[in-house]
Amino acid sequence: MTYLLGDLASETERLRLQSLVWEPAGRRLLRLLGDGAGSRVLDIGCGAMGWLRLLSDWVGPSGSCTGTDVAAGLLAQAQDLVAAEGLRNVALVDDDLFDSQLPEGAFDLVHARFQLAPLGRAAEQLTAYRRLLRPGGVLVLEDPDSSSWAYSPEAPRTAELIGLVRDAFRAAGGDFDAGHAAVHLLAGDGLYPTSRVEHVELAEGHPYLRLPLQFAASLRPRLEQLVPTPDLDRLLADSAAEIERPGTRGETFTLVQTWATVP
Repeated sequence: MTYLLGDLASETERLRLQSLVWEPAGRRLLRLLGDGAGSRVLDIGCGAMGWLRLLSDWVGPSGSCTGTDVAAGLLAQAQDLVAAEGLRNVALVDDDLFDSQLPEGAFDLVHARFQLAPLGRAAEQLTAYRRLLRPGGVLVLEDPDSSSWAYSPEAPRTAELIGLVRDAFRAAGGDFDAGHAAVHLLAGDGLYPTSRVEHVELAEGHPYLRLPLQFAASLRPRLEQLVPTPDLDRLLADSAAEIERPGTRGETFTLVQTWATVP
């Protein structure tokens, strides 16, 4: 499996910021799921941070958390986080979701954030997740829906860039708006999912306002297949100017959290 967004320093920065921005949403969901003490949990595609420290705290010292990824550089960054924060119940594994070497039925909870959106192959993903869960285990999916992603004052060139990012995901077989389909995916597989949504208001100067530019940096080779390089450069410059205007605020895409118990 090839990681759509690459294994670059810019991607590590984006993933760390992503984890921090959405960490409160993850904590709220874990509170809804109840007491995780002693659980064996899996964070698929954990990247540089993912849900590792959330899950480490949720399962406590008697539980265990495994984080997986296919990008060696991101796993190295995750290992640095685990060491720095003393997450003794966390282990990291280089593992391909579509050819997983992890044992069948080994986990009480499997979490996958932003895996449907870049990777596609939704039915294969669901089969892989269910194989890893014990009977009665919980599957948690988090994926985006870009309908709420906006700026104030309006930023038309940034909106154009966001559209181009969506096109790049689609061209690679993914769907940036996969979040809205997760409920139907799980229900279609005989599960009874629950769903909730989160989005974040971004104040002037918030680093997550630059997310379209961060995506563009990671997706640059793919974007250059969709538009001429000079046009892309002008679009990026125009978008940066809009985002950096004094007083510019924003709202993130919607994070759709969907979960279900596996029979």
